[in-house]
Amino acid sequence: MKQLASFSKIEQGWQRPEPGWIKININGSVSMSNTKAAIGGVVRYSSGVWLVGCEMVTGVSDIFQIEARAIVEGLKLVWSKGFKQVEVDCDNAMLIYTIRNGFASISNIAEV
Repeated sequence: MKQLASFSKIEQGWQRPEPGWIKININGSVSMSNTKAAIGGVVRYSSGVWLVGCEMVTGVSDIFQIEARAIVEGLKLVWSKGFKQVEVDCDNAMLIYTIRNGFASISNIAEV
């Protein structure tokens, strides 16, 4: 079975995915007044060429759920464009750990 998504934490700078894959860098943020939240992402081919970007204002929640929503929306976007081999970069180490270890069904990511 082909792998449909790969998740990694951003270490430093942008690193190319394997040839034939695309990469989406996502992030979520909450305003300092805690009244607004937003998500966004940038998608690139393995060559580094920009493919598409996305952004969305969301409801205020904890940053874990906001960044989980960013991953969901980013994957929906690229899968709708026919891409199936996608690497996701996210700076939320706890979220990446949760996804990689299959705990999504028992954590607050399930609410997204």
